Amino acid sequence: MGMLCAVSFNRYGRLYYLDPGEFRPRVGDRVLVPTDEGPEVAECVWAAQWVSEDTDGFPKLAGLAGEDDLHRDELLRRRKADAKVAAKRLIREHGLPMKVVAVDHVLATPESGSDRTTIYFTAPHRVDFRSLVRDLGATLHCRVELRQLSARDSARVQGGIGSCGRDLCCATFLTDFEPVTIRMAKDQDLPLNPLRISGACGRLMCCLKYEHPLYAESSSYPTSGQRVETPAGQGKVVSRHPPSGTVTVRQIADGQVKRCSLADVCGPRRAHEEGPHSVEQGPSPRGE
Repeated sequence: MGMLCAVSFNRYGRLYYLDPGEFRPRVGDRVLVPTDEGPEVAECVWAAQWVSEDTDGFPKLAGLAGEDDLHRDELLRRRKADAKVAAKRLIREHGLPMKVVAVDHVLATPESGSDRTTIYFTAPHRVDFRSLVRDLGATLHCRVELRQLSARDSARVQGGIGSCGRDLCCATFLTDFEPVTIRMAKDQDLPLNPLRISGACGRLMCCLKYEHPLYAESSSYPTSGQRVETPAGQGKVVSRHPPSGTVTVRQIADGQVKRCSLADVCGPRRAHEEGPHSVEQGPSPRGE
């Protein structure tokens, strides 16, 4: 048990949870968050409060932001905005098929000796941007790096709302992208419509992998179109729902569609294993 607070570097951006330590920030306070490039200013969006989880693995808050920290943060924001405008203008002048996704700027330190700007972009293929880097360096008067992002990484950086109405998984809690295949959608009886199974990045939705193990292990479920016996009579399987342990059956007698528990459905084996009329067979010679 410990205390946690949530901060965000951008309005409506991704939330980061930290151990407030000896500090007690309130909602709207500007705080210092430790990063690889040093403490950065963020806004507290969830005041420090006690939680039941163990907080030993969370980073600690570096403190509350002072006037110097706020001035430095404002300078960084202006540099990022200027770099983004300059990058878009020069990309257009060079005629390159690139789209600027995000910009990061690091102020000079005694170790680095100069400012550094990193521009993240997407492109349909590899781009020769050597001349663009030279022009950006001359315009921004700092060292410039360009990094190409994949479609999934671009969605993670920009964020957004998924078809479920929640923030994108990649922008909130997913740390690694695992392979997602069309077979996962087929196993879950989902429509193979790209508009229905694609995420904001244009690739297959990462959430297809969440329930796939349940469907992959559901060999005891009848397949779609198979004739089965239910308490209401014979029917044909319309769809299956392994997460809830049920199947949807259309009654042959009246055409009504009902959801039944798997335990109430007779004939769970696949049709090609049972034979075409197995559900209509009588009792076995042993009386079972």
